[in-house]
Amino acid sequence: MAEQILLMDNITVIYPNGFAANRDVRLACERGSIHALLGENGAGKTTLMKVLFGFLEPTEGQIVLKGQPIRFRDSLDAIRHGVGMVHQHFMLVEAMTVFENIILGDKHAKGLFIDRAARRKEIEELSAKYGLDVQLDKLITEISVGEQQRTEILKALYHGAELLILDEPSAALTDIEVEGLFAIMQKLIGEGKSIIFISHKMREVLHISDRITVLRLGEVVGTVARADTDGQKLANMMIGKELTESQYEKVDASGAEVVASLDHVDYDKEHKHSGVNDMTLQIRSGEIVGIAGVDGNGQTQLAQLITGVIAPQGGKIYLKDRSVAVFDPHSFITDGVSHVPEDRNAQGLVGDMSIAENLVLKETDSPKFSQGKGLRLNKRAIHDYAEEMVQKYDVRCTSVGQTVRSLSGGNQQKVILARELESQPSLLVMAHPTRGLDIGAASFVHEQMIAARERGVGILLISADFDEILEMSDRILVCFEGQIMGEFSGKNPPIEEISLAMTGK
Repeated sequence: MAEQILLMDNITVIYPNGFAANRDVRLACERGSIHALLGENGAGKTTLMKVLFGFLEPTEGQIVLKGQPIRFRDSLDAIRHGVGMVHQHFMLVEAMTVFENIILGDKHAKGLFIDRAARRKEIEELSAKYGLDVQLDKLITEISVGEQQRTEILKALYHGAELLILDEPSAALTDIEVEGLFAIMQKLIGEGKSIIFISHKMREVLHISDRITVLRLGEVVGTVARADTDGQKLANMMIGKELTESQYEKVDASGAEVVASLDHVDYDKEHKHSGVNDMTLQIRSGEIVGIAGVDGNGQTQLAQLITGVIAPQGGKIYLKDRSVAVFDPHSFITDGVSHVPEDRNAQGLVGDMSIAENLVLKETDSPKFSQGKGLRLNKRAIHDYAEEMVQKYDVRCTSVGQTVRSLSGGNQQKVILARELESQPSLLVMAHPTRGLDIGAASFVHEQMIAARERGVGILLISADFDEILEMSDRILVCFEGQIMGEFSGKNPPIEEISLAMTGK
């Protein structure tokens, strides 16, 4: 029987407002294994890991680490006891080099003195041992996302981590970088390290994990060995009901009104993997047009062009039958364009503003919510509207005054959906709308898309998730190096042909 490195026994966390984020949670992890933690957004995974890493003190329960009961005073205390954490949003100092970030808080420091040569040698040895290839003298701003993640892992190992928490580690990585991450994880457990792996991606969990614990509404549903389960069983545990494969009816909108079109549009076409090159397409009322393609082939620029963020360098863009002359997001909003951006934190929400404030960002000058075109806000009307939207879109929160930054990713996306759909758009642009979301939250997004389509909204879906494109699209356009390589019906799509077109063939 394998040695147990961690036992979180009957962990309960109740916030001052009475909300129970965790209730009687039991999590046991074995040395030299990868233990996955699954659950819908808001299921209590983050709270549980905050307890383990010393950010939160539990209301009840205890942590047993390497056989000894312990209560962490703070995250530094957790680190001293061999617990490391790589957050989804990296905790690196951008103005420092990779090397400086790793040695920050160095336990070997004597006063202000650090033997940099000795520390550098130690880091280089760790890097070689675990395949953590980093450029020690580069600034954090000068390295890729994958290198930043490796820096975080190397930093945790340098500070003595035996138990490593990886929070959504693949969320921002390419497929090749994910493969590299998994190779690193296997090396770590081969050396006796232990990993708690938090992910919403079922395939990854089933591929890399040894055991899986599922949380729902703050409680443990069950713990299973990877060999004894499958994606369907895990999904059923996560959401508490039977999941069936989506069977959204595909529609033919060929005779419907064109709500938006691009006519031979160019934008920075010299850069094949980021520009748009002679792109022509149409989106009609009451259909979902999916853009299939390897990420980085002009999809981001397409979304920016059709929402007014950037202006084309050649060709024309039409909203309904009118050629667009002024390119700015506000003009496009006025013309009935809504946008669910690919980065909800940087582009979709103001993190330090409340749920209520974010819900009316587009309408602060509306008579419904203000007097004098935004000079005096009607706070009661905003609050009442927000309460209605929170109920309608099932935003799980303590109050509408809660900052959106404090919400889970799925609930943040619901706030964006509520704001963008309630503005009654004719065109809805959705860029990677389910990225980083669990199955339940992703299903909610898809249901809202279908409901909008039935109301006559034309939807442009940009997603790097090929399965999502196949599942949701009435028409599929393939984008390669900024060009449309082919158009296919979403009903019984020829997968092999689409795959070839995605490679430019």
